Amino acid sequence: MHETGDPGMKTIYMDHNATTPTDPRVLEAMLPYFRERFGNPSSPYSLAHGPRRALDGARESVAKCLGCAPEDIVFTGCGSESDNMAIQGVCALCEGPPGHIVTSSIEHHAVLHTCERMERCGWDVTYLGVSDGGLVSVDDVERALRRDTRLVTIMHANNEVGTIQPLEAIGELTRARGVPFHSDAVQGVGKIPVSVDALGVDLLSLSAHKFHGPKGVGALYVRPGTRVAAITFGGQQERGLRPGTENVPGIVGLAAALSIAVDEMPETMERLEAMTSRLTDGILSRIDGVLVNGDERHRIPGTVNLSFPGIEGESIVLGLDMEGVAVSTGSACTTDAVGPSHVLQAMGIPPNAAQGSVRFGLGRRTVDQDIDHVLAVLPGIVERLRAMSPFSSGGE
Repeated sequence: MHETGDPGMKTIYMDHNATTPTDPRVLEAMLPYFRERFGNPSSPYSLAHGPRRALDGARESVAKCLGCAPEDIVFTGCGSESDNMAIQGVCALCEGPPGHIVTSSIEHHAVLHTCERMERCGWDVTYLGVSDGGLVSVDDVERALRRDTRLVTIMHANNEVGTIQPLEAIGELTRARGVPFHSDAVQGVGKIPVSVDALGVDLLSLSAHKFHGPKGVGALYVRPGTRVAAITFGGQQERGLRPGTENVPGIVGLAAALSIAVDEMPETMERLEAMTSRLTDGILSRIDGVLVNGDERHRIPGTVNLSFPGIEGESIVLGLDMEGVAVSTGSACTTDAVGPSHVLQAMGIPPNAAQGSVRFGLGRRTVDQDIDHVLAVLPGIVERLRAMSPFSSGGE
């Protein structure tokens, strides 16, 4: 159980794909840089030396976790900023007329909307389809590559269904063609092992608040030799790519959170995989007609996306909220969007099933009792909603 915004109420938090609570150990590491070590790391006097050392130490720590050099890490304000920096920054340095970008139809909107902007600037973008499990085909990537392809950007793990993409194979293709390869790895970093060399990426985005770090801080890995232009201006911080005084407390928190996540990853993954199976199997055995969305073999631990055809997913979310359980219908960045998820649509999920989807995001603090509670209350919620719905067989 976790505290909610209401001090008199407790809730079971199962939306870790949207955000995670900051680990107390991370907060403890950050606090000195709000108080006694508050100096600007770019200043020359001694008060700035501690923040500068902390900044350098955080860069080394993050690099160690990703298997790269410290100078390859650029700190940003979030994963979306990292995505924009990678896509716009690479394209800005391309000589000649606008070229071609390859991406997938299930990317986070930080990538999709940026690619759409590039189209308005004259670029040609190929949006690859996916399998019914949400997997990008390596063969499709190969067929999409052209002589004027200047960037491939494919996410590491999908934020809605958790499907892990075959980045290693895609990376082999892009290296052979000399095409920069970017991955939005916001949902994968801190949850499953990530090595930039093993994945074959040239640019990789991550965000601290997805692995129990603070909100408002992210990073972009840039492989040596990959040319990226600044898209914001004003200073020389972060190799001139991200001007402005660094968020030292946030960066320290990002590094601490990632180090903890990597250290505890084997145990956490094993526990979450077991709870993911128990939750999924428990729901399927108690409720008829439920569909599992996403690839069940290639999936980050802790993500369960289910469709309850004929009833609105949001109604299930509200019903669970009344029972003290926080889940979502998909991406937190599209909560106010009208219509089915673009991810589920791309996977070929029928509209009535896509509208009835619910995402459970288990995390480090999820316990077996939380699963028990969901399995106890969810069947009744679905039964009541089906009885009221004219589109459900339960309402006939």
